[in-house]
Parts: sequence; C-alpha cells; structure tokens
Amino acid sequence: MAINPVEHPVLDAIANRWSPYRFLPREVEDEKLLLCLEAARWASSSFNDQPWFFLLARRQDQEAYNRMISCLMEPNRPWAANAGALILTVARSAFEYNGKPNRVALHDLGQAAAHVALQAAAIGLQAHQMAGVNLSVVRQNYAVPDGFEPQTAIAIGYPDLNPPVDEAGKALHQRETGSRRRKAIDQWTFAGTWGAAAKFVVK
Repeated sequence: MAINPVEHPVLDAIANRWSPYRFLPREVEDEKLLLCLEAARWASSSFNDQPWFFLLARRQDQEAYNRMISCLMEPNRPWAANAGALILTVARSAFEYNGKPNRVALHDLGQAAAHVALQAAAIGLQAHQMAGVNLSVVRQNYAVPDGFEPQTAIAIGYPDLNPPVDEAGKALHQRETGSRRRKAIDQWTFAGTWGAAAKFVVK
C-alpha cells in the first residue's frame, strides 16, 4: 500500500496509516496489542476522565472472537473475521468525578481510537475502524450497564498485501486501493468568520 499523499511532512505513522479490508488470518502478538492499548491510555480527555472502554477479543480465543464477530453488521463480518484482534468501543456518558453528562465523551473516545490506529501503523499493523455495529447486541452479549454506550468496532491485524485470488478478495482489494482523497485544509480551517479560510493555509 502506497504512503498517503500528504501535502506536509507529518509523522510516519500518519502517512502510513490506512484501513485495510483484507487481513492475514494470523494472531497479533500480545506485546503489540499492549502497545496499542498503551497508546490509547495516553490519549487526552476532558478532566482526564478517560471515558472510553474497550471490549477485546483475540483470534486465538475462537469462542470469544466469534462472539464479537456476531456484534458486527453483516457486511463487516467476512473481512473482519481475518483480523488478529477485535475491539468494541464503549463510552461512559457521564463524568466519573461528578456524575454530570459528559458532552465530549465521544470526542475523547475518538482520540483513544485514533491513538490505537496510529500506534498500530507504527509497528507494522493496521487498524480498521467501523461504525457498522449492532449496538443492542453488544449491550446484550457483554452486559454493558446503563450509563455506558456501545459505539464502534476496531479490527487490528496484519494487512494482506498479496494479490487477491477470488472475486470477494478482488472487490475488497479495489476498495482498499481506491483513490485516497482528503478535503483541502482551507475548506475547513477558518479565521475571523465562518467560511473565511485562514490565509496561511490557502494554496
């Protein structure tokens, strides 16, 4: 997979991060998973509340892995089943220290998930984050209590860089290798008033 077409010299992990649909069906070493979790641990959060929680399943524990696969929406199951590990993310909706609603809980969870993805890219893995999750099944399968909201899933593993051999693999490969585009910085960085691009970011 080619390095992302960045316009400025960002960190290697950012330039090298992508979301594979094809993973090699192999385990991810515990040491590497711990590095990804440690990266999430050091994400910043409002009042240092750390409102994220991860449910984790490793492919070497097939019963637990299949249980987690069953929480994904049908289109995600076939390709995610090859990943080395799966994570279901959960956000606590209220601050732990005072019980008041935390309106930035999802922001903070997103930062933790991004840390996972970047750390994975830095150590030869990749992570694919998914919105296609059956949230009620997550709550039921894992007895998630009230006040904690299931959100997304993350597949982590070694990307399969081999040429696809079947039609399903070819279709996934086409999705992986499609044009990688991002909006220009001046489309979403404003100064002075809404819609007025900051002058220093305009090409």
